[in-house]
Amino acid sequence: MTGRSTVLARLRSRRQEYRKPTDGGGFNRRLLAPMVLGSVLNPINSSMIAVALVPVGTAFGAPPAETAWLVTALYLATAVGQPVIGRLVDGYGPRRLYLVGTALVGLAGLVGALAPSFGLLIAARVLLGIGTSAAYPAAMHLTRSEAERTGRSSPTGVLTVLAVANQTIAVVGPTLGGLLIGLGGWRTIFAVNVPLALACLALGALRLPLAPPRRDSGERLDHAGIALFAVLLLASMLFVMKPGSARWYLPVLALLAGLGFAVRELRARSPFIDLRALARNRPLVATYLRQGLGYTAAYAFLYGYTQWLEEGRGLSAASAGLVLLPLSLSALTVSSLTGRSPAVHGKLVVGAALQMAACAALLLTGPASPLILLVAVGVLAGIPQGLIGLGNQTALYHQADPAAIASSAGLLRTFMYLGAMAASAANAAFFPHGATTGGLHHLAQFMLCGATLLLLLTLPDRSLARMGTTGGPNSSATK
Repeated sequence: MTGRSTVLARLRSRRQEYRKPTDGGGFNRRLLAPMVLGSVLNPINSSMIAVALVPVGTAFGAPPAETAWLVTALYLATAVGQPVIGRLVDGYGPRRLYLVGTALVGLAGLVGALAPSFGLLIAARVLLGIGTSAAYPAAMHLTRSEAERTGRSSPTGVLTVLAVANQTIAVVGPTLGGLLIGLGGWRTIFAVNVPLALACLALGALRLPLAPPRRDSGERLDHAGIALFAVLLLASMLFVMKPGSARWYLPVLALLAGLGFAVRELRARSPFIDLRALARNRPLVATYLRQGLGYTAAYAFLYGYTQWLEEGRGLSAASAGLVLLPLSLSALTVSSLTGRSPAVHGKLVVGAALQMAACAALLLTGPASPLILLVAVGVLAGIPQGLIGLGNQTALYHQADPAAIASSAGLLRTFMYLGAMAASAANAAFFPHGATTGGLHHLAQFMLCGATLLLLLTLPDRSLARMGTTGGPNSSATK
């Protein structure tokens, strides 16, 4: 027995040596591949569905108000799953949660590719939301761990790689989805998750480090808080997507769930979301609000504009995806050029102003609009997507408690998907019988209001200008 234990110990030692960085003490670049590939599973599934809503609706006889649930189902699952799994990552380390999550992604891909009914397709999207909730908190946890190991308090290069990858995939998703649909039908956007999940499992098993659980990792999850939070989101979305006096009970249920959630979290010994800590960290709360506002407009554009290109402008799914391809290129370019700059305040202010301009540009579009105008609108919309996501991610890295970086990052994604759910509800409200030009213009006005609020929230926040500087208000979080 002793000999066997010795052999196992030597194997573990060699395995850890194999995983040590080889760049002279810098960030372990072997971690980048699983971090990036895993973290893009969520945005790629969030965005590919945009060009599949119309063909899926045709296949199952579902109107836009129903196909919107393919979007909302994933976001509801992710909005709850990200902070829950982030908390588990903080306690048990990133490897276990990463591998379980990516395995669920592969299973969801199979279910969606073979789904015989619309209801089972929605179930597959829920499973995708849960499975894709693990990789991003795991990546932020690894980034913080490597920063502490190397003594580099602000790993802007790694944060930029994560942001660029996620933003680029989010905006290139419709193009990829259109190509896949053109090759094999809408089921291919589910089936593609199988090889992606297998690649993540292989990279994660080979490269992610084993981490011993923290002493407090045995704390029980706040199941009551999680349930109340889920009820709050679900009741709110059910009402917003189809408001009416006959459904008066839904906002009442949401209000009661929200009050119960607040009371529970303030009393819980180990709360799902620590409301007291959030109240003490106002800069982080502002970052969460900016994330929600920025992505409300971004996702409303992504889904609303894509549906309008297919129904209002008469383009095929593949053609609509190609029209949006320059959007991804502009987002990639601006993220790459500005990624290493510490000017968080400048990124967010410029991003909010350009998002307002992109929303206003939608008012110029119509059924007879030339393709050059349609492409130009997409290019303009890509620039703020490249600035806002990167700025908020960098701000969170400096503002969050280092011991809770994964759960804080998960909550950042929650606010991102709260914005996406608001966008989905807006699409259902403004496109009740299809994506008309009038509906698109009303959607643009809604987006413009959100972008304006984002600018007003960002302009007076001067603490962002001191982000990460020595002695600045947020610098302690980086050490």
